[in-house]
Amino acid sequence: MTKLKLGAIADDKPVKVAVELPAAVHRELVAYAEVLARETGRPVGDPVKLISPMVERFMATDRGFAKARRDPQNSRQPTPTPGQAKD
Repeated sequence: MTKLKLGAIADDKPVKVAVELPAAVHRELVAYAEVLARETGRPVGDPVKLISPMVERFMATDRGFAKARRDPQNSRQPTPTPGQAKD
């Protein structure tokens, strides 16, 4: 049995966001939904609903993001683009 990073999708009140995905990413998302359905025994009605838990999981496991949130003073500041004023 495959161990996926996502489990069953929680039923939560969503916030609507529009996202454009490359066709290849959408195909992979559909394939992931099929494997997840086999793993959990629960069909995924709309593969797009996987995007939120995937992003959530990504952010939860991103060590650089966690470090920056804990200590925003030591996080790297974005480099200003040419012509942009420095604060």
